[in-house]
Amino acid sequence: MPLFSSQRSPQRVQQRLQQGSQQPRRANFAQAPAPAPQPAGTAASALLKRYRPLETRAAGGFGSVEICLDGRLQRRVAIKRMPLASPYTRTAAETTRTALAEARTASMLQHPNIVSVIDFTYDAGYAYLVMEYVDGMSLEEFLSQVEGNSLTYDEAACIADALVQAVAYAHENGVLHLDIKPANVLIDRSGHVKITDFGMATLTSAAGFGGARGGTIGYMPPEQLRGDYVDERSDIFSLACVLYESLCGDAPFRAGSPIDSMTRINEGVVLPGTLLPDLPELAEQALLSALDPDPAMRISSVLDFGDRFLYNLGNPREGRKSLARMIDQLTSDEEESQDEDSLAPKRTWELDPAEGHLGSRDPRARRIAMGLVAGASVAAVTFSLMQTVGVANPLACLLSALAVGAAAGAAPQMGSALALAGLVFTVTSATASLAGIPTIVLIFALAAAWWLVWGRTVPAASMALAACMALSVVASSPSALAPVAAAAGYFLSPVTAAVSIALGTAFSALMLAASQGAGQLPIDVAFAALASPDTLMAIAGAAALSAGISLAHRLAWNRYQDSLGTGAFALAYALPLAVSPALLCLAHPMEIASLSTAQVLTAGASGGLSSIIVWICAYTLGYKHVPEGDRS
Repeated sequence: MPLFSSQRSPQRVQQRLQQGSQQPRRANFAQAPAPAPQPAGTAASALLKRYRPLETRAAGGFGSVEICLDGRLQRRVAIKRMPLASPYTRTAAETTRTALAEARTASMLQHPNIVSVIDFTYDAGYAYLVMEYVDGMSLEEFLSQVEGNSLTYDEAACIADALVQAVAYAHENGVLHLDIKPANVLIDRSGHVKITDFGMATLTSAAGFGGARGGTIGYMPPEQLRGDYVDERSDIFSLACVLYESLCGDAPFRAGSPIDSMTRINEGVVLPGTLLPDLPELAEQALLSALDPDPAMRISSVLDFGDRFLYNLGNPREGRKSLARMIDQLTSDEEESQDEDSLAPKRTWELDPAEGHLGSRDPRARRIAMGLVAGASVAAVTFSLMQTVGVANPLACLLSALAVGAAAGAAPQMGSALALAGLVFTVTSATASLAGIPTIVLIFALAAAWWLVWGRTVPAASMALAACMALSVVASSPSALAPVAAAAGYFLSPVTAAVSIALGTAFSALMLAASQGAGQLPIDVAFAALASPDTLMAIAGAAALSAGISLAHRLAWNRYQDSLGTGAFALAYALPLAVSPALLCLAHPMEIASLSTAQVLTAGASGGLSSIIVWICAYTLGYKHVPEGDRS
């Protein structure tokens, strides 16, 4: 899970702000011993024999990047070759050796958002970094090809989330980057973001290439431009420059020389809010603080910067999906321009446990699942009601039920309204006497109140109520609703789930009573159906089960977000299996000893099925618990 969520509590942000006032621990590269000199070409030539060059990605005075095939492991790698001497430097050999030691130390960083270094070696003339191959493009390339040369808030949140994690990890291990820029931020085809070239800034500077301290003009802070002492705040400045450019479409201090860049830094940055009026205030404040010319006035921790910048900015998960789509489109366009007969690019997806196997493939998975259940449920209810009112032609019943079910599947909110309207129509058409009017008023009042509060705005609530009515038709009993209660607990908040399941159980009892009387439902029969012990216990038990699963799911999701594992989800899975037999015993407190084996086994099977349903929902639709209709 990402370290940073797009939605943070103000309390957590405040804690970060208070911690940020402490002076950060300063990085110390030079603790690693300087490597001993090697004869030209010895270790390097032995290492490089296993790699076959495929293409050159970058070349120049600073070195080159070759995409190669690892002949031993049959995978692509990127090999960066950097010269250790240039015509413009008279750097002492000891300085170069120290820089090599720092580059080697930095290459040991292992983090999901840092390009991993597979091997590192050097000879008398060059240093070689064998790195993992990232199949995608750099942020610099991406910005140059998208509209407005900028990112959406979701995409910027994804980029920032990854970079903050990577840089914070490096700082914790005593490593500074000192050359954070869009060209060193890589995005692969799945939208995963990685930063590369840790430790290379020092080596570049020692070899006499690049600007002061090896950074890039336009992204270096003033202290780095001057050659003064640098620490974590220098990386934060460069990171803020990258994020400012990603949002606003232009680097804030782009210049042709260190002097010009310093002048622009001292003049101050154009306020991001003037370019992006809807930019969250806390994000703007974080950028302005990180871009302060005076290091003492900047945010002193990259974690603090991340908390402030990401608060309410956007959804990193949605941003990652957007980046994946755009990278796939941009790279496929490049391939098509090179080869008109190239195949269409395949859709890429990566399993996100929070979204599940189906949700990771399609963000509409939950909505589609609810539509299918609602459609099938309303179709079953419609078929039963048509038979109750005496429609003799089974084919006509089936076709009409399928048509109504299709409408309910497309709009689950309307599905529950159609099912309840069908119940009212059935009772109205079959009841000739005035005795049925109170029943019609009762059903209409309950249905209208529920639908106005929850049904018309919460698709999952409509699905749950319709599924209750449908399952009672199949099982011929309102007490067999544990599976629907379990599903409602997964999708809904505790209050919404309990109310929807309770009313669904009540309507199920009324529908069964109406079907037994060929549609006639006098008020005394309606009250008898609702007030029977079995119905009351079914209402209470199903409502309690759905609310309990919702609370257990919420607890497990919160623990999962706090990186405490998935063990708490076992409670949500096991709850129905334990509750169903207990409810059977509570329904017959005086007859527990006389309960038949068949009754106990039926209750256990219902609970087991409910547990399986909750597990299937979590497996296919994810651990995420963002309940609809949360009025608790």
